[in-house]
Amino acid sequence: MARQLKDEKRRTPSSRAWLQRQINDPYVARANREGLRSRAAFKLAEIDDKFHLLKHGAHVVDLGAAPGGWSEIAARRIGPGGRVIALDILDMKPIAGVEFLKLDFLDDTAPDRLKALLGGRADLVLSDMAANATGHRQTDHLRIMALAEAAAHFAREVLAEGGSFLCKVLQGGTEASLLAALKRDFATVKHVKPPASRSDSAELYLLAKGFRGTQER
Repeated sequence: MARQLKDEKRRTPSSRAWLQRQINDPYVARANREGLRSRAAFKLAEIDDKFHLLKHGAHVVDLGAAPGGWSEIAARRIGPGGRVIALDILDMKPIAGVEFLKLDFLDDTAPDRLKALLGGRADLVLSDMAANATGHRQTDHLRIMALAEAAAHFAREVLAEGGSFLCKVLQGGTEASLLAALKRDFATVKHVKPPASRSDSAELYLLAKGFRGTQER
């Protein structure tokens, strides 16, 4: 039976709909039971269950990591021999096994700072970033695709040969130029939608595996 909001009449329709969905969401309840920071953690866990991205001892970079749901899962799965570096312009509470770098990944110095911190290149770059919604579908699509393109550029700068890249996009067509560039630089590229991603949500994830590197590297 769906739970109802106590102060439902005082809220806007959109606020009521969002809160109603939250309190009746089994993934939200599970995240609370398991002490995870967000339901988004299960999206990465389900993708990893299928594609085995988080290998023991891997070096993982989580872009726009706050509040840290993906970083938590990554740290648990790669084990103590690996490293997770979380980047964000927002503060993030400490997570065991995660090193936090308060830095805009769009900063020109970010790739070199990250590689210096890792002592080399990354095995996996993650991005669950989404621009603040405007309510205008086309504008929101363009914003999230711009973030995806920027994240892909960053991934190319920091990934080791054979590495993988996973980022959020929206249904409605990944930009042809981004797909073409990823297919050139990675062995396989596909869209995935984990069960934890709400069925009524337009979000998808773009997964690129087997980074080929480039000659100048």
